Amino acid sequence: MAVTAQMVKELRDRTGVAMMACKKALDEAEGNMDDAIAILRKRGAAKAADKADRSTSEGTVAISGRSMVTLLCETDFVGKNEKFVEFANTIASKADSESVDAAQSFFDEVKTDKIQEIGENIVLDKITQIEGGDTVAGYIHSNGKIGVIVALNGGTEEQGKDVAMHAAAMDPLVATPEEVSEDLIAKEMVIAKAQLIEEGKPENIIDKILDGKTKKFRSERALASQPFVKDPSMTVEAYLGEAKLVAFVRSAI
Repeated sequence: MAVTAQMVKELRDRTGVAMMACKKALDEAEGNMDDAIAILRKRGAAKAADKADRSTSEGTVAISGRSMVTLLCETDFVGKNEKFVEFANTIASKADSESVDAAQSFFDEVKTDKIQEIGENIVLDKITQIEGGDTVAGYIHSNGKIGVIVALNGGTEEQGKDVAMHAAAMDPLVATPEEVSEDLIAKEMVIAKAQLIEEGKPENIIDKILDGKTKKFRSERALASQPFVKDPSMTVEAYLGEAKLVAFVRSAI
């Protein structure tokens, strides 16, 4: 049986073993997936293969420049392990200095060794990068499980970090009110209208009430218009002053 790229990917996903090793094992097994897994186990990849199906609900977030990595493991204990955190930081650094593809390839190459070294299944959940802005700042929550990168036009790195910290705590949906999708608003307003009718509100004022609810919904879900956590008397936009929020990315485990 001819070995395809999809077969190699499936074997890698099931075992956590590097692509080239998977290709070689599949060639030897003449395309038989179970036989290929047995071959990998005989070659010392058994521990990694045995752990590959284990749940990975813990982990850490790492940030380097404009790149953020979410690396998953099995337990909170390993998620805080110095070697595991260092591994996540190395992947983030490679993504930022080279490319997302380079970071993914690096992870694929060393994953089996890292699983054996750390003793748990490891999954590279995602690599996120932010574009735009001339001021970029990141923030990772103290538990290591929430990370945010913010891009500003103007402003200072300290302001960027403050806004990133706010986004980590408040989990906004978008950067500005205008970015809230019309589909999401439509769904919310259908619910709101049904509630207003149930409350017995007169038909002639329901539309005006819905207009107000739409503005509030946009405002509450946009980072720029949320009350700033460090000083709720002002919005994030007001805190930034002349600086402009361009974009933000957030990852949480």
